[in-house]
Amino acid sequence: MYNKRSIGKEFEQKAVEYLILQGYKIIITNFQCRTGEIDIIAEQDNYLIFIEVKYRTNSAKGMPHEAVDIRKIKKISKTARYYMFINNISMETPCRFDVVLILNQEISLIQDAFQAIF
Repeated sequence: MYNKRSIGKEFEQKAVEYLILQGYKIIITNFQCRTGEIDIIAEQDNYLIFIEVKYRTNSAKGMPHEAVDIRKIKKISKTARYYMFINNISMETPCRFDVVLILNQEISLIQDAFQAIF
């Protein structure tokens, strides 16, 4: 029997493979700190990209992107800022927040899905 964490890891790995094919350079997966977690941190075209992965087996509980609400955006934003701080990355570095959506087995990507909120 799968638990949520192992299912999440499985789909995050699928997202990593998809992003590599899209030209992303993966820096780290599952960055965690007290403020939260970021599924994938990557680089592409001189951008530092913080990526949230959302998976649903079907749309019965809503579409995957609907799970990225204001509360989640604030948490990701604070975690991204902390990641930059501890890694001495300038706050002037161009950043964006992308979301990988996986509905059943179909993967899609929303680049620049939201702006940071602190």
